Amino acid sequence: MTKQKYGLNTICTHIGEIKDEQFKGAVSPMYLSTSYQFDNVDIKRYPRYFNTPNQEFLSKKIATLEHTEAALIFGSGMAAISHMFLAFLQKGDHIVVQNTLYGGTSNFIREEFPKYGIEFTFTDGYSVADFEKAIQSNTKVIHLESPSNPLLTITDIKGVSALAKDHGIISTIDNTFASPINQNPIDLGVDVVMHSATKYLGGHSDILAGAVASSQLHIDRIWNVSKNLGGSLSDMTVWMLERSMKTLALRVKAQTKNAKKLATFLNQHDAVAKVYYPGLKDHPEHALAKAQMHDFGAMMSFELKDGIDAMAFQNQLQLIKSSMSLAGVESTMLLPAKTSHALLSQEERDAVGISDRLIRFSVGIETFRDLKNDIEQAITKTKATSIA
Repeated sequence: MTKQKYGLNTICTHIGEIKDEQFKGAVSPMYLSTSYQFDNVDIKRYPRYFNTPNQEFLSKKIATLEHTEAALIFGSGMAAISHMFLAFLQKGDHIVVQNTLYGGTSNFIREEFPKYGIEFTFTDGYSVADFEKAIQSNTKVIHLESPSNPLLTITDIKGVSALAKDHGIISTIDNTFASPINQNPIDLGVDVVMHSATKYLGGHSDILAGAVASSQLHIDRIWNVSKNLGGSLSDMTVWMLERSMKTLALRVKAQTKNAKKLATFLNQHDAVAKVYYPGLKDHPEHALAKAQMHDFGAMMSFELKDGIDAMAFQNQLQLIKSSMSLAGVESTMLLPAKTSHALLSQEERDAVGISDRLIRFSVGIETFRDLKNDIEQAITKTKATSIA
């Protein structure tokens, strides 16, 4: 762990900014050049090498927030996770993957790894014992996601990380749902942390990006693969991401505060069958989440009771958007069975508990009362329509 001398808001605002030495502007200059001097310079800069000025400095902000030595920024979350996997896996290797995780990751593993001769095992559950049981002699990576997408399962990060170290295995985690504001897996022993920066790091539903943070040694290994695959991000988007991250802590804390209130409201509602949110005391891993997270996050999912159509309910929402992505300042809902996990078969979705009635709820920064009222009116109208 790298000890930080600044608080979160100060890190978000100032670390990773480029000082405008020429005109003394208050924000980082944007360097759009794709060609830089190659002789008599300490660094040979090139966008595909992830080292343009904007790329380099934003990486410092992300590394500081995740308590790591270094970071890399990619063109998407899937670019980040795929480059990370390919840096530590080769033909004949094996990876243990948590069974409850983002559908795009599952699909990438199932479709692409066989082409590379990489073996994989999805765990039966998400306990340390489940991970240990899946380890083989050729296992090189253990990948987890906590909280998971979309069921908000909580994995014992410290326990799985220790298990990996005992076997000489690299541990990786998707920390997108928590964000570095609510969780720092490096402090719990994880080797490599990745984010879909499209989500909380960007936070305004207008940026597509990914990030990986780790030790300099691991980042160098990932960079060595990534420079060949070409998944770098344009400096226009890098500049926008650095701008957006200035308010990261403020946004996430406001969203988390709303989420805790809404989870309680939904958990007590007579039209809701179940709420998945680690901040609720009846969540199976509430105590574990409390121990390893700084706060419980702004993501949840819930199931409506039989007779209340989930899609009809979403169509009645007036304020909360029915939207594909998550973690923007605006609240959004979607059906994982039709979006994030649509690439999985019905059988695969059933196996991990993703029903057609499951709704994923990304809580925004709106006034709590307005979000509560929107949900109430949508349920009332959906019930009336189904009765009619």
